[in-house]
Amino acid sequence: MTSQFSSEFLPSEAAIANIPEATRTQVSTEEMERAVRTLLVGLGEDPDREGLRDTPKRVVKALKFLTQGYNQSLDELLNGAVFHEDTDEMVLVRDIDIFSSCEHHILPIIGRVHVAYIPNGRVIGLSKIARICEMYARRLQVQERLTNRIAEAIESILKPQGVAVVVEATHMCMVMRGVQKPGSWTVSSAMRGAFAEDVRTRQEFMSLIRHTPAFH
Repeated sequence: MTSQFSSEFLPSEAAIANIPEATRTQVSTEEMERAVRTLLVGLGEDPDREGLRDTPKRVVKALKFLTQGYNQSLDELLNGAVFHEDTDEMVLVRDIDIFSSCEHHILPIIGRVHVAYIPNGRVIGLSKIARICEMYARRLQVQERLTNRIAEAIESILKPQGVAVVVEATHMCMVMRGVQKPGSWTVSSAMRGAFAEDVRTRQEFMSLIRHTPAFH
């Protein structure tokens, strides 16, 4: 199942990027480590035992790595890799692996992204498409927002005739806790321009990415 998402109820890009950055400047690494230590105590553990002695430091380091997308911007990421090209055929990069974190439980989201666009005089370096997906995935996310943000980024950079993004992912908050349903996966889509308006273009894209997802 696929669906299209409106950005009307989604936080703005500026809000997503700036709020966490502002918060981080006010909280030191040592304070973050003390917070992890408090969590360990609350869970009934002894943070001073050998196996947990360095856990607060490791957890903070890991979380900073997993959310490094907050410290990246499209301008820095692109580094001028947008080129003029006289083509109007679909460009598709599929099966881009992503690892994100659910903003509700800070548990892993593991999946793949398929991105296509129809150029309108400009193309982007193929590796940059993967890097855009990675940048937005390395933030606390919900899948709907991640899908929309990737589409918005490609649209703003290239002003193409159309953009299509499909994200397929399994959410550990559904696998490890809550309903505990291993093997479940979620599909979200964002279709813009020609992909939203032309059924044949959309069908071509969907046929090119059709496969059986496997995340484990």
